[in-house]
Amino acid sequence: MPEEGTVTMEDRLTVAVLGPGGVGGLLAALLARAGHRVICLAGPETARTLADQGLRVHSTLFGDFTARVGTATELHEPVDACLIAVKHTALDAALERVPPRALGGTGLVVPLLNGVEHPEALRARYGADRVAPAAIRVESTRVAPGVIEHGSPFVEIDLTGDTLPQRRLAPLAGALEGAGVSVRVLEDEPAVLWAKMAFLAPIALLSTRYGRTVGDLRTHHREELTALVDEVAAVSRASGARVDPAEAVRRYDGFPAATKTSMQRDAEAGRPLELDAIGGALLRAAHRHGVPVPVAERVVRELPAPRQP
Repeated sequence: MPEEGTVTMEDRLTVAVLGPGGVGGLLAALLARAGHRVICLAGPETARTLADQGLRVHSTLFGDFTARVGTATELHEPVDACLIAVKHTALDAALERVPPRALGGTGLVVPLLNGVEHPEALRARYGADRVAPAAIRVESTRVAPGVIEHGSPFVEIDLTGDTLPQRRLAPLAGALEGAGVSVRVLEDEPAVLWAKMAFLAPIALLSTRYGRTVGDLRTHHREELTALVDEVAAVSRASGARVDPAEAVRRYDGFPAATKTSMQRDAEAGRPLELDAIGGALLRAAHRHGVPVPVAERVVRELPAPRQP
């Protein structure tokens, strides 16, 4: 297990984390514990809490620990990478904390976002040679400001980026690996983004539509779930990414029965939903490629309209 301060000075990175919640907070804490300089970008109240108390992590994989991090409400200095870990519903407002001029000459923008459409919007803002999309697989929740509960026995990230040299990703990949994260650097950006979409969209949309756990869905709505998996896989293939629908179903069957998706928890709490980034993007891609998706269209139609943040 990586210990605090194990990174050498020549390998030490400065990493900003926009959105130190369940995912961003965990990565920020792991990188800081490994000895990297981390700046968490958040609102004034959260920034003060993190400055005073640090990030406290409770994890069966990494143990319980507190990591000290820097904080700011806006980025004012060059960084090696900025991890974007907010949800789509808060993205536009959050990006005001990261002015393009503040990144420095070679700083990467690494969105850890659901969906497939955000890379182009970020490239328009920051430049094509800066944006390196990533897909993360983890179960991690912010239970209070600065307090993270990490429940999955893994943290896995796929780093990609078709508009910049892959060698640019090596320092960040090495820093994350050294902090305890399993990292793959992959060349096919659509494949990376659609592989996550193909897994996430069916279970997120159905769990939110019915207010059911994963166990309930695979027992009481299995036919609908598998039909939706097949539709999303067809859209993924049309978009240039080959995915195996049977693999998604196998992964659902391996989840604890009481598992809830992030979108479902947002709906229960009355928070804005990432419906457009997931369901909307799926339907737009289906229509663009002429792929029929009747189940997806119905489920998205039956979900409540997203509330504005």
